[in-house]
Amino acid sequence: MPLKQNLPCGAAPTPTDVETIYQTIRTDIIRMRLRPGERLSEKELGLRFGTSRTPVREAIVRLVEDGLIEVRPQRGTYVARISLQAVRRARFVRSALELAIIREAAEHGVSEAVLEEAKRAIAGQENARLDPEQFTTADDMFHRTFANGVGYGDIWSVVENQKAQFDRIRFLSLPNVTPVDHLIEQHRMILSAVEARDPDRAENTLREHLSIVVGTATALMRISPDLVLNDV
Repeated sequence: MPLKQNLPCGAAPTPTDVETIYQTIRTDIIRMRLRPGERLSEKELGLRFGTSRTPVREAIVRLVEDGLIEVRPQRGTYVARISLQAVRRARFVRSALELAIIREAAEHGVSEAVLEEAKRAIAGQENARLDPEQFTTADDMFHRTFANGVGYGDIWSVVENQKAQFDRIRFLSLPNVTPVDHLIEQHRMILSAVEARDPDRAENTLREHLSIVVGTATALMRISPDLVLNDV
């Protein structure tokens, strides 16, 4: 169980309390600190956050709606398996938004500052090949940089809301299943296409890049059906 995180105790739960609990548990699930099938106790979570069960229960309701937690009648509350359907849905959303973003970046160009930030993100990935948390942080930085660069930074929040299951696959598979060096090379190719103002090459490379996670999820489902749910 992750380290205890205290919240003010004794007062009625506030939206901030619930949001803190929700975001913390959500991050723990996405980053595989809480793994699929792990049982969750409202009492233990209340002790962890130094609060009553009420805000914990409210946070759990939201996580159930996100598909990250499941409540099994007469059995308890558990971290849900990774939904293959949700992974595919997240890939669809990311593709629809990010392919349009990268095409615009390549067609109209981006500032030198944006290109430099993308290069820093790639360097961050190169230095974090064996660290899934740092690697995915740099990966997100790379993709978010182009959204910001073409003036659509607010769209990234839509992507973030949709890609929780997508990210769980990334954390579960790194660095042993997902081809890390190939991902980095694809980022270099995307950046090169944007610099060359070649929208077709940028879009095609990004499309291939985003498709990797679905293949990885399918492979993990065969290897570990207790972790990945075949619900397609």
